Amino acid sequence: MQTNQCPAAPPYPVTHVPAAAPQGGVAGNAAALAGTARAAELAGKRIVLGLTGGIACYKAAELCRLLVKAGASVRVVMTEAASQFITPVTMQALSGQPVHLSQWDAREPNNMPHINLGREADAIVLAPCSADFIARLVQGRCDELLSLLCLARPIERTPLLLAPAMNREMWQHPATARNLRQVAEDGAIVLGVGNGEQACGETGDGRMLEPWQILHDLITFFTPKVLAGKRVLITAGPTYEAIDPVRGITNRSSGKMGFAIAQAAQQAGAEVTLISGPVALETPRGVLRIDVQSARQMLEAVQQQAGAADVFIATAAVADWRPASMADAKIKKAEGEATPGLQFVENPDILATIAHSPRAESGQLYCVGFAAESENLVEYATAKRRRKGVPLLVGNIGPNTFGQDDNVLTLFDDSGHVELPRASKQVLARQLLLEIAARLPRRQ
Repeated sequence: MQTNQCPAAPPYPVTHVPAAAPQGGVAGNAAALAGTARAAELAGKRIVLGLTGGIACYKAAELCRLLVKAGASVRVVMTEAASQFITPVTMQALSGQPVHLSQWDAREPNNMPHINLGREADAIVLAPCSADFIARLVQGRCDELLSLLCLARPIERTPLLLAPAMNREMWQHPATARNLRQVAEDGAIVLGVGNGEQACGETGDGRMLEPWQILHDLITFFTPKVLAGKRVLITAGPTYEAIDPVRGITNRSSGKMGFAIAQAAQQAGAEVTLISGPVALETPRGVLRIDVQSARQMLEAVQQQAGAADVFIATAAVADWRPASMADAKIKKAEGEATPGLQFVENPDILATIAHSPRAESGQLYCVGFAAESENLVEYATAKRRRKGVPLLVGNIGPNTFGQDDNVLTLFDDSGHVELPRASKQVLARQLLLEIAARLPRRQ
Protein backbone atom coordinates (compact mmCIF):
# COMPACT_ATOMS: atom_id res chain seq x y z
CA MET A 1 0.00 0.00 0.00
CA GLN A 2 1.14 3.52 -0.77
CA THR A 3 -0.03 6.61 1.04
CA ASN A 4 0.19 10.16 -0.20
CA GLN A 5 -1.24 13.41 1.09
CA CYS A 6 -2.39 16.21 -1.15
CA PRO A 7 -1.65 19.39 0.83
CA ALA A 8 -4.75 20.85 2.40
CA ALA A 9 -5.60 24.49 2.11
CA PRO A 10 -5.44 26.46 5.38
CA PRO A 11 -8.63 26.32 7.46
CA TYR A 12 -11.05 29.05 6.51
CA PRO A 13 -12.88 31.34 8.95
CA VAL A 14 -16.26 30.53 7.43
CA THR A 15 -18.80 33.20 8.32
CA HIS A 16 -21.75 32.19 6.16
CA VAL A 17 -24.56 30.01 7.44
CA PRO A 18 -24.59 26.53 5.84
CA ALA A 19 -27.73 25.63 3.96
CA ALA A 20 -29.97 23.19 5.79
CA ALA A 21 -29.61 19.58 4.67
CA PRO A 22 -32.77 17.88 3.42
CA GLN A 23 -34.75 15.74 5.83
CA GLY A 24 -36.37 12.33 5.48
CA GLY A 25 -35.85 9.31 3.22
CA VAL A 26 -34.78 9.34 -0.38
CA ALA A 27 -38.32 9.56 -1.71
CA GLY A 28 -38.96 12.69 0.34
CA ASN A 29 -35.67 14.27 -0.70
CA ALA A 30 -36.07 13.79 -4.45
CA ALA A 31 -37.07 17.35 -5.24
CA ALA A 32 -34.43 18.90 -2.97
CA LEU A 33 -31.68 16.75 -4.39
CA ALA A 34 -32.70 17.16 -8.01
CA GLY A 35 -32.81 20.91 -7.51
CA THR A 36 -29.02 21.07 -7.22
CA ALA A 37 -28.42 19.09 -10.42
CA ARG A 38 -28.46 22.16 -12.65
CA ALA A 39 -26.28 24.33 -10.43
CA ALA A 40 -22.66 24.96 -11.40
CA GLU A 41 -20.28 25.12 -8.46
CA LEU A 42 -20.08 28.94 -8.47
CA ALA A 43 -23.36 29.70 -10.22
CA GLY A 44 -24.53 33.23 -9.41
CA LYS A 45 -21.36 34.18 -7.56
CA ARG A 46 -19.84 37.58 -8.36
CA ILE A 47 -16.06 37.46 -8.12
CA VAL A 48 -13.61 40.32 -8.33
CA LEU A 49 -10.32 38.88 -9.60
CA GLY A 50 -7.41 41.18 -8.73
CA LEU A 51 -4.05 40.88 -10.44
CA THR A 52 -0.87 42.38 -8.98
CA GLY A 53 2.58 42.51 -10.54
CA GLY A 54 4.31 39.17 -11.07
CA ILE A 55 5.09 36.57 -13.69
CA ALA A 56 2.33 34.40 -12.22
CA CYS A 57 -0.16 36.69 -13.98
CA TYR A 58 -0.10 34.17 -16.81
CA LYS A 59 -1.90 31.74 -14.49
CA ALA A 60 -4.62 34.32 -13.84
CA ALA A 61 -5.85 33.87 -17.39
CA GLU A 62 -6.58 30.19 -16.78
CA LEU A 63 -8.05 30.96 -13.36
CA CYS A 64 -10.44 33.47 -14.94
CA ARG A 65 -11.49 30.88 -17.51
CA LEU A 66 -12.12 28.29 -14.79
CA LEU A 67 -14.16 30.73 -12.70
CA VAL A 68 -16.39 31.58 -15.64
CA LYS A 69 -16.76 27.91 -16.51
CA ALA A 70 -17.83 27.24 -12.91
CA GLY A 71 -20.66 29.75 -13.33
CA ALA A 72 -19.16 32.86 -11.73
CA SER A 73 -19.44 36.42 -13.03
CA VAL A 74 -15.87 37.77 -13.01
CA ARG A 75 -14.80 41.42 -12.87
CA VAL A 76 -11.04 41.84 -13.33
CA VAL A 77 -9.08 44.62 -11.61
CA MET A 78 -5.39 45.01 -12.50
CA THR A 79 -2.59 47.08 -11.06
CA GLU A 80 -0.29 48.97 -13.43
CA ALA A 81 2.44 46.43 -12.67
CA ALA A 82 0.14 43.52 -13.56
CA SER A 83 -0.47 45.02 -16.99
CA GLN A 84 3.28 44.67 -17.68
CA PHE A 85 2.88 40.88 -17.52
CA ILE A 86 -0.52 40.29 -19.16
CA THR A 87 -2.74 42.60 -21.17
CA PRO A 88 -6.16 43.86 -20.08
CA VAL A 89 -7.40 42.75 -23.51
CA THR A 90 -6.65 39.13 -22.61
CA MET A 91 -8.50 39.34 -19.30
CA GLN A 92 -11.45 41.14 -20.87
CA ALA A 93 -11.76 38.44 -23.52
CA LEU A 94 -11.71 35.68 -20.89
CA SER A 95 -14.03 37.37 -18.38
CA GLY A 96 -16.40 38.83 -20.95
CA GLN A 97 -16.44 42.12 -19.02
CA PRO A 98 -14.43 45.36 -19.09
CA VAL A 99 -11.22 45.35 -17.07
CA HIS A 100 -10.72 48.02 -14.41
CA LEU A 101 -7.31 49.71 -14.14
CA SER A 102 -7.88 53.08 -12.45
CA GLN A 103 -9.85 54.59 -9.59
CA TRP A 104 -10.67 57.41 -11.98
CA ASP A 105 -12.65 55.08 -14.27
CA ALA A 106 -15.42 57.29 -15.67
CA ARG A 107 -17.41 54.28 -16.89
CA GLU A 108 -18.93 54.01 -13.41
CA PRO A 109 -21.97 56.33 -13.13
CA ASN A 110 -20.78 57.71 -9.78
CA ASN A 111 -17.06 57.44 -10.73
CA MET A 112 -16.50 55.20 -7.71
CA PRO A 113 -15.39 51.75 -8.91
CA HIS A 114 -13.62 51.15 -5.58
CA ILE A 115 -17.02 51.31 -3.86
CA ASN A 116 -19.23 49.67 -6.44
CA LEU A 117 -17.06 46.64 -7.18
CA GLY A 118 -16.57 45.78 -3.51
CA ARG A 119 -20.25 46.17 -2.67
CA GLU A 120 -21.35 43.97 -5.56
CA ALA A 121 -18.83 41.17 -5.02
CA ASP A 122 -19.38 37.89 -3.20
CA ALA A 123 -15.59 37.57 -2.89
CA ILE A 124 -12.40 39.32 -3.92
CA VAL A 125 -9.59 37.01 -5.03
CA LEU A 126 -6.08 38.38 -5.47
CA ALA A 127 -4.15 36.03 -7.75
CA PRO A 128 -1.29 36.64 -7.99
CA CYS A 129 -0.80 38.64 -4.81
CA SER A 130 2.75 39.99 -4.62
CA ALA A 131 4.84 40.59 -1.50
CA ASP A 132 4.59 44.33 -2.16
CA PHE A 133 0.80 44.21 -2.35
CA ILE A 134 0.56 42.20 0.89
CA ALA A 135 2.63 44.92 2.56
CA ARG A 136 0.31 47.57 1.11
CA LEU A 137 -2.71 45.78 2.58
CA VAL A 138 -1.05 45.63 6.01
CA GLN A 139 -0.30 49.36 5.91
CA GLY A 140 -3.73 50.28 4.60
CA ARG A 141 -2.24 52.08 1.60
CA CYS A 142 -4.73 52.83 -1.15
CA ASP A 143 -3.26 55.01 -3.86
CA GLU A 144 -4.47 52.84 -6.76
CA LEU A 145 -7.73 51.05 -7.51
CA LEU A 146 -7.07 47.49 -6.31
CA SER A 147 -5.70 48.36 -2.85
CA LEU A 148 -8.40 51.05 -2.51
CA LEU A 149 -11.02 48.46 -3.40
CA CYS A 150 -9.70 46.02 -0.79
CA LEU A 151 -9.66 48.66 1.93
CA ALA A 152 -13.16 49.92 1.07
CA ARG A 153 -14.80 46.49 0.93
CA PRO A 154 -17.40 45.62 3.61
CA ILE A 155 -15.24 43.24 5.68
CA GLU A 156 -18.19 41.48 7.28
CA ARG A 157 -19.71 40.33 3.98
CA THR A 158 -17.04 40.52 1.25
CA PRO A 159 -14.24 38.02 1.91
CA LEU A 160 -10.74 38.71 0.61
CA LEU A 161 -8.71 35.69 -0.53
CA LEU A 162 -5.00 36.00 -1.28
CA ALA A 163 -2.97 33.66 -3.50
CA PRO A 164 0.61 34.81 -2.83
CA ALA A 165 3.29 34.59 -5.54
CA MET A 166 6.94 35.55 -5.07
CA ASN A 167 10.54 34.37 -5.05
CA ARG A 168 11.41 31.78 -2.40
CA GLU A 169 13.65 34.20 -0.47
CA MET A 170 10.88 36.79 -0.40
CA TRP A 171 8.42 34.14 0.81
CA GLN A 172 10.76 33.10 3.64
CA HIS A 173 11.67 36.64 4.69
CA PRO A 174 10.55 37.55 8.24
CA ALA A 175 8.87 40.71 6.96
CA THR A 176 6.66 38.67 4.62
CA ALA A 177 5.80 36.26 7.44
CA ARG A 178 4.82 39.18 9.69
CA ASN A 179 2.71 40.74 6.95
CA LEU A 180 0.92 37.47 6.22
CA ARG A 181 0.05 37.05 9.89
CA GLN A 182 -1.23 40.61 10.02
CA VAL A 183 -3.44 40.43 6.92
CA ALA A 184 -4.93 37.21 8.30
CA GLU A 185 -5.65 38.94 11.62
CA ASP A 186 -7.25 41.76 9.63
CA GLY A 187 -9.68 39.29 8.05
CA ALA A 188 -8.06 38.18 4.81
CA ILE A 189 -7.88 34.49 3.91
CA VAL A 190 -4.35 33.52 2.91
CA LEU A 191 -4.14 30.51 0.64
CA GLY A 192 -0.99 28.44 0.48
CA VAL A 193 1.81 28.55 -2.08
CA GLY A 194 3.27 25.93 -4.36
CA ASN A 195 6.77 24.53 -4.46
CA GLY A 196 8.87 24.16 -7.59
CA GLU A 197 10.86 25.95 -10.25
CA GLN A 198 10.53 29.72 -10.30
CA ALA A 199 10.95 32.20 -13.13
CA CYS A 200 14.22 33.43 -11.61
CA GLY A 201 15.70 29.97 -12.03
CA GLU A 202 15.57 29.04 -8.34
CA THR A 203 13.47 26.29 -6.79
CA GLY A 204 11.41 26.39 -3.61
CA ASP A 205 8.25 27.69 -1.97
CA GLY A 206 6.53 30.82 -3.27
CA ARG A 207 4.98 29.80 -6.57
CA MET A 208 1.34 30.76 -6.93
CA LEU A 209 -1.02 27.84 -6.53
CA GLU A 210 -2.24 26.32 -9.75
CA PRO A 211 -5.53 27.75 -11.07
CA TRP A 212 -7.44 24.53 -10.32
CA GLN A 213 -6.22 24.64 -6.72
CA ILE A 214 -7.39 28.23 -6.24
CA LEU A 215 -10.73 27.35 -7.82
CA HIS A 216 -11.02 24.39 -5.44
CA ASP A 217 -10.28 26.59 -2.42
CA LEU A 218 -12.82 29.20 -3.50
CA ILE A 219 -15.50 26.54 -4.00
CA THR A 220 -14.55 25.12 -0.60
CA PHE A 221 -15.02 28.54 0.98
CA PHE A 222 -18.57 28.81 -0.37
CA THR A 223 -19.58 25.18 0.26
CA PRO A 224 -21.89 24.67 3.28
CA LYS A 225 -19.93 22.70 5.88
CA VAL A 226 -22.56 20.00 6.35
CA LEU A 227 -19.85 17.47 7.24
CA ALA A 228 -17.75 19.68 9.49
CA GLY A 229 -15.99 17.60 12.12
CA LYS A 230 -16.79 14.31 10.39
CA ARG A 231 -14.24 11.76 9.22
CA VAL A 232 -15.19 10.16 5.93
CA LEU A 233 -13.61 6.99 4.54
CA ILE A 234 -14.10 6.29 0.82
CA THR A 235 -13.04 3.45 -1.48
CA ALA A 236 -12.78 4.08 -5.21
CA GLY A 237 -11.73 2.55 -8.50
CA PRO A 238 -11.25 -1.09 -9.48
CA THR A 239 -9.18 -3.78 -7.82
CA TYR A 240 -6.54 -5.78 -9.70
CA GLU A 241 -6.20 -9.51 -9.08
CA ALA A 242 -2.90 -10.87 -10.39
CA ILE A 243 -2.70 -14.04 -12.51
CA ASP A 244 1.06 -13.80 -12.98
CA PRO A 245 3.60 -10.95 -12.72
CA VAL A 246 2.33 -9.30 -15.94
CA ARG A 247 -1.35 -10.29 -16.20
CA GLY A 248 -4.36 -9.83 -14.02
CA ILE A 249 -8.13 -9.45 -13.74
CA THR A 250 -9.73 -6.06 -13.26
CA ASN A 251 -12.75 -4.06 -14.48
CA ARG A 252 -13.58 -0.82 -16.28
CA SER A 253 -14.15 1.38 -13.23
CA SER A 254 -12.31 4.70 -13.63
CA GLY A 255 -12.69 5.81 -10.01
CA LYS A 256 -14.15 9.17 -11.07
CA MET A 257 -17.29 8.87 -8.93
CA GLY A 258 -15.38 8.01 -5.77
CA PHE A 259 -12.83 10.76 -6.36
CA ALA A 260 -15.65 13.27 -6.93
CA ILE A 261 -17.24 12.22 -3.63
CA ALA A 262 -13.89 12.56 -1.85
CA GLN A 263 -13.43 16.09 -3.21
CA ALA A 264 -17.00 17.12 -2.35
CA ALA A 265 -16.69 15.69 1.18
CA GLN A 266 -13.49 17.64 1.79
CA GLN A 267 -15.15 20.81 0.53
CA ALA A 268 -18.08 20.11 2.85
CA GLY A 269 -15.74 20.22 5.84
CA ALA A 270 -14.91 16.54 6.36
CA GLU A 271 -11.54 14.97 7.03
CA VAL A 272 -11.33 12.54 4.12
CA THR A 273 -9.33 9.36 3.57
CA LEU A 274 -9.54 7.86 0.08
CA ILE A 275 -8.51 4.25 -0.51
CA SER A 276 -8.05 3.77 -4.24
CA GLY A 277 -7.42 0.90 -6.58
CA PRO A 278 -5.23 1.47 -9.67
CA VAL A 279 -6.58 4.57 -11.45
CA ALA A 280 -5.10 7.44 -13.46
CA LEU A 281 -6.55 10.31 -11.39
CA GLU A 282 -5.00 13.16 -9.41
CA THR A 283 -5.50 13.07 -5.64
CA PRO A 284 -8.24 15.54 -4.64
CA ARG A 285 -6.87 18.60 -2.84
CA GLY A 286 -6.80 18.20 0.94
CA VAL A 287 -7.51 14.44 0.82
CA LEU A 288 -5.35 11.64 2.25
CA ARG A 289 -5.00 8.92 -0.39
CA ILE A 290 -3.95 5.30 0.15
CA ASP A 291 -3.21 3.30 -3.00
CA VAL A 292 -3.88 -0.45 -3.11
CA GLN A 293 -4.08 -3.12 -5.81
CA SER A 294 -6.08 -6.18 -4.74
CA ALA A 295 -9.35 -6.66 -2.89
CA ARG A 296 -7.53 -8.12 0.09
CA GLN A 297 -5.22 -5.10 0.26
CA MET A 298 -8.24 -2.81 0.08
CA LEU A 299 -9.98 -4.67 2.91
CA GLU A 300 -6.86 -4.44 5.07
CA ALA A 301 -6.57 -0.70 4.45
CA VAL A 302 -10.27 -0.13 5.15
CA GLN A 303 -10.11 -2.07 8.41
CA GLN A 304 -7.11 -0.01 9.51
CA GLN A 305 -8.98 3.26 8.86
CA ALA A 306 -12.58 2.39 9.74
CA GLY A 307 -12.03 2.61 13.49
CA ALA A 308 -11.65 6.39 13.26
CA ALA A 309 -14.31 7.07 10.60
CA ASP A 310 -17.85 8.42 11.02
CA VAL A 311 -18.94 7.59 7.46
CA PHE A 312 -17.84 4.79 5.12
CA ILE A 313 -18.72 5.14 1.42
CA ALA A 314 -17.82 2.07 -0.63
CA THR A 315 -17.75 3.21 -4.24
CA ALA A 316 -14.96 0.85 -5.34
CA ALA A 317 -15.76 -1.82 -7.92
CA VAL A 318 -14.18 -4.69 -6.01
CA ALA A 319 -13.52 -7.95 -7.87
CA ASP A 320 -15.81 -10.71 -6.61
CA TRP A 321 -13.23 -13.40 -7.37
CA ARG A 322 -9.46 -13.77 -7.69
CA PRO A 323 -7.23 -16.50 -9.11
CA ALA A 324 -6.68 -19.25 -6.55
CA SER A 325 -2.94 -18.86 -6.98
CA MET A 326 -0.58 -16.47 -8.71
CA ALA A 327 2.13 -17.86 -10.98
CA ASP A 328 5.67 -16.85 -10.00
CA ALA A 329 6.61 -16.19 -13.63
CA LYS A 330 4.75 -15.17 -16.76
CA ILE A 331 2.62 -18.03 -18.05
CA LYS A 332 4.08 -18.71 -21.50
CA LYS A 333 2.11 -19.63 -24.58
CA ALA A 334 3.62 -22.62 -26.41
CA GLU A 335 2.68 -24.12 -29.78
CA GLY A 336 0.47 -27.17 -29.38
CA GLU A 337 0.01 -26.90 -25.60
CA ALA A 338 -3.44 -26.79 -24.05
CA THR A 339 -4.84 -23.44 -22.91
CA PRO A 340 -4.09 -23.11 -19.20
CA GLY A 341 -7.06 -23.26 -16.87
CA LEU A 342 -7.70 -20.85 -14.02
CA GLN A 343 -9.26 -21.67 -10.67
CA PHE A 344 -10.97 -18.87 -8.79
CA VAL A 345 -11.75 -18.23 -5.13
CA GLU A 346 -14.13 -15.65 -3.68
CA ASN A 347 -12.75 -12.33 -2.49
CA PRO A 348 -13.73 -10.92 0.91
CA ASP A 349 -16.86 -8.75 0.91
CA ILE A 350 -15.50 -5.39 2.09
CA LEU A 351 -18.83 -3.58 2.43
CA ALA A 352 -20.57 -6.42 4.30
CA THR A 353 -17.55 -6.88 6.58
CA ILE A 354 -17.56 -3.23 7.64
CA ALA A 355 -21.37 -2.94 7.75
CA HIS A 356 -21.52 -5.83 10.25
CA SER A 357 -18.69 -4.53 12.42
CA PRO A 358 -19.51 -3.47 15.99
CA ARG A 359 -19.07 0.26 15.21
CA ALA A 360 -21.46 0.11 12.25
CA GLU A 361 -24.07 -1.98 14.06
CA SER A 362 -23.97 0.39 17.06
CA GLY A 363 -24.55 3.42 14.78
CA GLN A 364 -21.10 4.94 15.24
CA LEU A 365 -20.20 4.29 11.59
CA TYR A 366 -22.69 5.10 8.83
CA CYS A 367 -22.17 2.83 5.82
CA VAL A 368 -23.10 3.59 2.21
CA GLY A 369 -22.75 1.01 -0.53
CA PHE A 370 -22.59 1.23 -4.32
CA ALA A 371 -23.99 -1.26 -6.81
CA ALA A 372 -22.98 -1.24 -10.48
CA GLU A 373 -25.38 -3.46 -12.44
CA SER A 374 -25.86 -4.15 -16.14
CA GLU A 375 -29.64 -4.77 -15.92
CA ASN A 376 -32.57 -5.00 -13.47
CA LEU A 377 -31.09 -2.24 -11.31
CA VAL A 378 -34.03 -1.81 -8.94
CA GLU A 379 -34.41 -5.53 -8.29
CA TYR A 380 -30.73 -6.30 -7.84
CA ALA A 381 -29.82 -3.17 -5.88
CA THR A 382 -32.76 -3.55 -3.51
CA ALA A 383 -31.71 -7.12 -2.75
CA LYS A 384 -28.07 -6.12 -2.39
CA ARG A 385 -28.83 -3.41 0.17
CA ARG A 386 -30.72 -5.87 2.35
CA ARG A 387 -28.05 -8.53 1.94
CA LYS A 388 -25.20 -6.18 2.80
CA GLY A 389 -27.08 -4.65 5.72
CA VAL A 390 -26.48 -0.98 4.84
CA PRO A 391 -28.97 1.86 5.42
CA LEU A 392 -28.26 3.49 2.04
CA LEU A 393 -27.18 2.00 -1.26
CA VAL A 394 -26.42 3.89 -4.48
CA GLY A 395 -27.06 2.08 -7.75
CA ASN A 396 -26.20 2.74 -11.37
CA ILE A 397 -25.87 0.92 -14.67
CA GLY A 398 -22.14 0.29 -14.82
CA PRO A 399 -21.58 0.08 -18.59
CA ASN A 400 -23.27 3.48 -18.99
CA THR A 401 -20.96 5.25 -16.55
CA PHE A 402 -17.53 3.62 -16.46
CA GLY A 403 -14.98 6.23 -17.55
CA GLN A 404 -17.64 8.90 -18.11
CA ASP A 405 -17.78 12.34 -16.49
CA ASP A 406 -21.52 12.15 -15.82
CA ASN A 407 -23.88 9.55 -14.42
CA VAL A 408 -27.39 8.73 -13.27
CA LEU A 409 -27.72 7.49 -9.68
CA THR A 410 -30.55 5.75 -7.88
CA LEU A 411 -30.67 5.88 -4.09
CA PHE A 412 -32.16 2.95 -2.15
CA ASP A 413 -33.19 2.89 1.50
CA ASP A 414 -35.97 1.52 3.70
CA SER A 415 -38.46 3.99 2.22
CA GLY A 416 -37.91 2.92 -1.38
CA HIS A 417 -35.79 4.40 -4.14
CA VAL A 418 -35.42 7.63 -6.10
CA GLU A 419 -33.42 8.47 -9.21
CA LEU A 420 -31.10 11.46 -9.39
CA PRO A 421 -31.19 12.81 -12.96
CA ARG A 422 -28.12 12.67 -15.17
CA ALA A 423 -25.55 15.21 -14.10
CA SER A 424 -21.82 15.54 -13.69
CA LYS A 425 -20.29 13.28 -11.10
CA GLN A 426 -19.27 16.35 -9.11
CA VAL A 427 -22.89 17.50 -8.89
CA LEU A 428 -24.10 14.01 -7.99
CA ALA A 429 -21.41 13.76 -5.31
CA ARG A 430 -22.72 16.92 -3.64
CA GLN A 431 -26.28 15.63 -3.80
CA LEU A 432 -25.29 12.32 -2.24
CA LEU A 433 -23.40 14.01 0.58
CA LEU A 434 -26.39 16.21 1.40
CA GLU A 435 -28.43 13.03 1.71
CA ILE A 436 -25.83 11.39 3.94
CA ALA A 437 -25.45 14.50 6.11
CA ALA A 438 -29.20 14.59 6.70
CA ARG A 439 -29.08 11.04 8.08
CA LEU A 440 -26.19 11.45 10.51
CA PRO A 441 -26.93 11.94 14.20
CA ARG A 442 -27.27 15.59 15.13
CA ARG A 443 -24.88 16.99 17.72
CA GLN A 444 -26.54 18.10 20.91
